[in-house]
Amino acid sequence: MNTTPAGREHGGPIRVLIADDQTLFRRAVGALIDREDDMAVVGEASNGLEALETADASGPDVAILDLEMPVMDGARAAAILRERHPDLKIVMLTVHDENELLTEAVRAGADGYLLKDLEPAELLQMIRGVMVDQAPLSPRLVSGLLDQLRRGPGAQRIIVPGTDNTHGLSRRELEIMTLVAKGMSNREIATHLTITEGTVKNHVHNALRKLGMSNRSQAAAYLVRNGLNTRI
Repeated sequence: MNTTPAGREHGGPIRVLIADDQTLFRRAVGALIDREDDMAVVGEASNGLEALETADASGPDVAILDLEMPVMDGARAAAILRERHPDLKIVMLTVHDENELLTEAVRAGADGYLLKDLEPAELLQMIRGVMVDQAPLSPRLVSGLLDQLRRGPGAQRIIVPGTDNTHGLSRRELEIMTLVAKGMSNREIATHLTITEGTVKNHVHNALRKLGMSNRSQAAAYLVRNGLNTRI
C-alpha cells in the first residue's frame, strides 16, 4: 500500500498521528500540535495495531509512536508502517535511553528517536525537521543506540570504500552518508563539505538506491553496524 498524504498534496498542514497507551500524554501532545498553524492531529491510537488501522484510514505525514505499547509495540508497528506507507515519516518516543526495542525501530527504518522528557518546543521543531529529511535524535540516545548497533549482527565488519560491503558507494557518498548517520541535515552537510544542498540530496538519493534502503535512518543503522568510525 502506498498512501500519499492528502494534506501535503495541497500544501496543507503537517498531518500527525499519535500512538501512545497513556491517554493523558497522548491528548497533551495532541493539544500541543493542534495549536500550531502548520500542523494538525488526524488520528490517535492506544497501541501499535490501532496505529496501523488509523494510519491506513487517515493518511498522516508523520506518525509519532510510543515504543512500549500493548497488543503491538512501536518497533513492530514502525516496520509494518514502513512497508505500507513508504513516504510516511516515523518518529519513535521512549522513556528509556537504552532499549532493545529502539534498536529494532532503527532497523525497521524509523526516521527519528526522541525521549519523552523533551521540551514541547523541541517536539514541534523535530516534527518540522523530519518533514525536510532531518533525522531527529535525542542526544542521550546516541551512545546507547550506537553501542547496541555495534554489538549487533555484522558489528565487526568494516566498511572500506570501493569494496563489496559498501554496495558500490563512492567515497563521496560514503562520506555524506556517514554525516547523515551522525544526524546532520542536508543543509548542514552541504555547509560542512562546502558543496550545494542539491548535490548532497543527489548523493543521498544515489546511496539509498545502492543500499536498497528507503530512508536515511536505515542507511545510518547499516553504516553503524559496519563500522561508523571508519576513516574515509
